[in-house]
Amino acid sequence: MPLSEQEQRLLDEMERHLLHNDADVVSAPSGDRALSYRNLVYGALLLLAGVGGLIVGVVLGDVWGVVVGVVGFAAMLGGVMFAVTPVRKPVSSVPQERAAKQHSSASFMDRMNDRWDRRQDGH
Repeated sequence: MPLSEQEQRLLDEMERHLLHNDADVVSAPSGDRALSYRNLVYGALLLLAGVGGLIVGVVLGDVWGVVVGVVGFAAMLGGVMFAVTPVRKPVSSVPQERAAKQHSSASFMDRMNDRWDRRQDGH
């Protein structure tokens, strides 16, 4: 069943709005945490080692196979967790007094409203 003209126009508007907001979310700074390339590489290596352990566990088949398979699965899970865990960025050079003063001058909701207004204005 085809969409009516009004439904199609509404769908196009929703898509444009979603693409605009997704771009804001992707480019928004994530605070003082970021993914580390080193952690991604080590996590991927641990994941591959876990897959290898899981395969060896399936090949062995008996009690030792189950133990090796469980350890391999745990290594895979640990590798993924290690890869996606963000690390702290270095502390900025803004003096503590100035940062505290900025946060205390406006309430949390006021700052969120300001951010929302700036985002809607395209800044």
